Amino acid sequence: MVSLDSAEKFFGFIPGYNIRTDLAVEAHEVLSAREEIPGVQVSKEGDEDITIHRVSITTEQGAARMGKAVGNYLTLEVPGLRKKNTALQDKVVRVFYKELQRMFNLNDQQSVLAIGLGNWNVTPDALGPRVVRELFVTRHILDLKPEILGEGYRSVAAVAPGVLGITGIETGEIIRGITEYVKPDIIVAIDALAAQRMSRLHTTIQVSDTGIVPGSGVGNRRLGINRQTIGIPVYAIGVPTVVDAVTIAGDSMDHLAEALKRESAQGNMFANIVQKMNWEEKRNIIKEVLQPFAGDLIVTPKEIDTLIDDISLVIAASLDAAFHPKIAEEEESRAALVH
Repeated sequence: MVSLDSAEKFFGFIPGYNIRTDLAVEAHEVLSAREEIPGVQVSKEGDEDITIHRVSITTEQGAARMGKAVGNYLTLEVPGLRKKNTALQDKVVRVFYKELQRMFNLNDQQSVLAIGLGNWNVTPDALGPRVVRELFVTRHILDLKPEILGEGYRSVAAVAPGVLGITGIETGEIIRGITEYVKPDIIVAIDALAAQRMSRLHTTIQVSDTGIVPGSGVGNRRLGINRQTIGIPVYAIGVPTVVDAVTIAGDSMDHLAEALKRESAQGNMFANIVQKMNWEEKRNIIKEVLQPFAGDLIVTPKEIDTLIDDISLVIAASLDAAFHPKIAEEEESRAALVH
């Protein structure tokens, strides 16, 4: 079960389509299939293991259509991450930390505050706290005994502030207070996301330079965690851990219609009816069927505990290498030995 705080955060709607996703690449896929999207630039690259999508929203018009803030969104899609593959995880770390270095563009003197957003008591929402638990934090060492570390490390602090239902305090207020005291140069917030497709759960990592506005998808007025509210650059890293059950049922309807269409004339009639329906019509029918039994059901994989642990380690290792030149140097040396 997902908590109220978590559920509100997970509901990221594409305006006009009522499709729930926090991924810019998915929003673009849905919209570009039906209309032109001015002010949005998209590119794609990669190999058989990792596909890198870059989405840049350059205008307010494009932001309004996408349901995302103006800024840059980079997405790594790695289908093999759902399996225990150490070599692939190492490859993802090497690719991801270099992308993070380019996006953060830190100089040697700048410091970082990492924020693990989410509810550590709810596994699908525990990504942020799990990542910060694994990070190599150095602020206290550099303040008290800098000679222990030597060269190649920057000041990194990390905190998991919990959620409103646990603390009674807006997460944004907590972060703003910590920021005023610690005075980092950038904030990196890690959070669980929602996807439209089951195939993207725990196989996709998104990073953006736009910050996060919890609950904005349902018009829930919460304090945003971004440059406008905090006063410094805020980067957001997220992994989809849940998908809306209505979305799954809608996709299933489409697949069933296609299968029946190949089988019989009656199936073809059903397929034609389904294919003529827009998403809102399908959604209303599915919600009517599901409501008595499940309400607004959010679905996550049964192996969620293992998946969260694995992806947390990948993100933490990538951030460590992106933050600390010494760790990045060691990562490159290790990769050279492997090859």
